[in-house]
Amino acid sequence: MTRIQYQLIHWLQRLRQIKFNLLSDCRNVEGHPIIHQPAQFVGKGKISFREKVHLGFFPSPHFLSGYIYIEARNENSVIEIGDHVWMNNNTYLISAGPGISIGRETMLGLNCEIIDSDFHHTHPEKRKDGNPKTGRVVIGENVLIGSNVKILKGVHIGNNCIIANGSVVTRSFGENRIIYGNPAKGGYGLVADA
Repeated sequence: MTRIQYQLIHWLQRLRQIKFNLLSDCRNVEGHPIIHQPAQFVGKGKISFREKVHLGFFPSPHFLSGYIYIEARNENSVIEIGDHVWMNNNTYLISAGPGISIGRETMLGLNCEIIDSDFHHTHPEKRKDGNPKTGRVVIGENVLIGSNVKILKGVHIGNNCIIANGSVVTRSFGENRIIYGNPAKGGYGLVADA
C-alpha cells in the first residue's frame, strides 16, 4: 500500500468515525476505546471500557464498509468490556436485559454478535408487548471468539475458551474448552502446545 493510499483510508475512516459519533446517543460511556473502525454507542444504559480496548482491525473485511454497534438499550442495561479486549470489524453487542460482561484479553472475530435478551416474547399472542426472556452474558478472560459467532442470553463462557467460527452459543461452558457448532457443543479440554 502506498503512502497516499494509506492517508486516503485514514481520512475516509476519520470522516466515518465522525458520522457514527454524531449518530451515537448513549450518554453514559466510560473509558476511551481505541477506535479503528467507526463505532456507534446507543441506549439509556451504561457502556464501560477498561484500558486499551481496540474496536476494529485493519486490514480485515468490512473495515471501510461496516461499523461496530454497542447498545445498552434500557436504563439498567450495562455492557462492561475488560482490559486489552480486541473486537474485529462489525461486532454487535446489544443489552436489553441485565447486561454483558467481556473479560480482559478476550478477542472477538469478524461479525460477532452478543445479546442478553430475546427482545420479543416467544408466545405468539404476547410477541408485540410481552416481556421477553433475558439473561446476563459473561465472557471470561482470554477467550478467543471466532468470526460469525452468536452468543445468546444467559450464556457464561469460562476463561481461556475457544469458540469456533460460525458457532451459535445457547448454553454455558466452563474454563479451557473448545466450543463449536450450531447449537454449540463441546467441552473438550484445550491441548497445550508441547
